[in-house]
Amino acid sequence: MIGKYIQQPEGFKSFVPHSFPSEALLDFAPEVIEKNSQATLLLGKLDGITQLLPDVDFFISMYIHKDATSSSQIEGTKATMIDSLEAKEKIQSNIPDDVDDILHYIKALNYGMGRLQNFPFSNRFICETHKELMIGARNTHFCDPGNFRQSQNWIGGKNPSEAEFVPPNVNDMKKSLADLETFFHSNLSIPPLIKAALIHSQFETIHPFLDGNGRTGRLLITFFLLQKELLEKPVLFLSSYFKKYKKVYYEVLNKYHNNKPEEWIHFFLEGIIETAEVAIETVKKITILREEDMVKISKFNKSSSENALIILQKLFSSPIVTVSIIQKWTGIKTRTGAQNIINRFIAVDVLEIKDENKKYGKTYIYKKYIDIFEDTFQ
Repeated sequence: MIGKYIQQPEGFKSFVPHSFPSEALLDFAPEVIEKNSQATLLLGKLDGITQLLPDVDFFISMYIHKDATSSSQIEGTKATMIDSLEAKEKIQSNIPDDVDDILHYIKALNYGMGRLQNFPFSNRFICETHKELMIGARNTHFCDPGNFRQSQNWIGGKNPSEAEFVPPNVNDMKKSLADLETFFHSNLSIPPLIKAALIHSQFETIHPFLDGNGRTGRLLITFFLLQKELLEKPVLFLSSYFKKYKKVYYEVLNKYHNNKPEEWIHFFLEGIIETAEVAIETVKKITILREEDMVKISKFNKSSSENALIILQKLFSSPIVTVSIIQKWTGIKTRTGAQNIINRFIAVDVLEIKDENKKYGKTYIYKKYIDIFEDTFQ
């Protein structure tokens, strides 16, 4: 249904996809259609409730950091979301090297969202996204950023003969990529969420880059949902779901290219359902927290409350700060003045000191807000 293994002259077998998509692949069981309807309904609810967030763009940065961290951690990155937030603001000098993976993912995601405003979802778009993800990255390792591979790759093992999976050779890869690009724009009556599932699994099966295929493939899910306007903003933490069920994620992708695609589609739709439910609760928690903290800062005196409002708003996109960051946000000229307003935030339990043991250069964290994101899919 999906493809078959073909003996190669070099002495190993590589997977060769059939023409995509086959008619059999598009014959969805009633339970798949029912699950798709449930997932679509919840995604619409999530998109609607997200639009009710005041200043929604201030919150998007955290959603992106969450997804970027989870997607990178699937590939072995140890750096955390807090590491990435500190790196973004250049707060710490001892940040783990692999935080670079997260920052490049964020860069690629932001690039892709902007590029889709005036450029079609296509193989060229995929290459451009991969270039943003990999060029100058910590683990570029001759991955030829932005270009489809010109040699055989494999997954697991020291060589293709010992590999867990050998994707199509270069010639078969090119044909499969052409089929996939056609599928992007096809008018087949496929529910968009199922189409997103098939785009991801087929891309991972083709494995067209020397490195970065997993992260690029997960980015494609977000881009496709945004392009189809199933989401107005990137607030679905699907990478967190894949990370939580990492073993199952790899198992069902393997079953996909072993001609058992049903389990992958079920897993993907269940991911949409579970992740949307979590994200809806996340939006509700953010709304409550914001309302509570707005009440707290409204009790500051007039001169402080104006700056406090600016600070609270910006904390929703940058929840780890220093005195100098507060000065930059508010225009307060003295470090003493900025420290005073930070102390007010600490007194009303909005901010807290991140590291009590540091004598100089203290950082302050909006921990209740960060915890809302960190507690999802742990």
